[in-house]
Amino acid sequence: MSRSPERADRLPLAEKHGGGRFPGFDVLDQTGHWDSATTSVVYARLGRQPAVRFFSEMEEGTAGALFDQLLDQREEPRVPVVAMVDARLAEEQTDGWHYDGMPRDGQTWRATLAWLDEDAQRRCRHTFATAGWTDQAAVLDAVHRLGDGEWHGVVAAHVWSLWTRYACTAFYSHPWAWNEIGFGGPAYPRGYKNMGVDRLEPFEVADAAPTDYVRGWSS
Repeated sequence: MSRSPERADRLPLAEKHGGGRFPGFDVLDQTGHWDSATTSVVYARLGRQPAVRFFSEMEEGTAGALFDQLLDQREEPRVPVVAMVDARLAEEQTDGWHYDGMPRDGQTWRATLAWLDEDAQRRCRHTFATAGWTDQAAVLDAVHRLGDGEWHGVVAAHVWSLWTRYACTAFYSHPWAWNEIGFGGPAYPRGYKNMGVDRLEPFEVADAAPTDYVRGWSS
């Protein structure tokens, strides 16, 4: 593929957001090692995403606020998680299973987004999407703290699993996230030769903050 995004689009993460952990690394520098099909798929994720087909307008706003909270995306540019999840649900590309006692994923997504709006209305008289960041976080923290208890008649931990599985699958399939974690992209067709812990490939960059451990949702 001849076209190449501008550098600002290729490395959007500021150092304070994790962009400094792998200095100088840009997964798109590996484009020459991918076949044409792989390159097309990766670059499509960087392009303009199609309009939503599964979520309603209100659900889209609620889902966007939910994903921003879960992934701590507070400013642009954002990985287009809503569009990516919407496409999965529109095509019924689920994980192939769902928890006993919960409907199929699409139905559960619609229900749980509506419940977030209900909880936000009770807390601050706003929809979840229009509530402030702190109020949104408090609504989600209340769900998370329920654990194996029930939230609107379903197990809260199962809802949390659904949300985070879809959020992380979408986020970490995007090249911007690959840059954040130093991932070299698809291994096909080149493959890897230096197998083992801390054995880097020539194109990989060492983590500049290896002791910066991930913290949980709430302390």
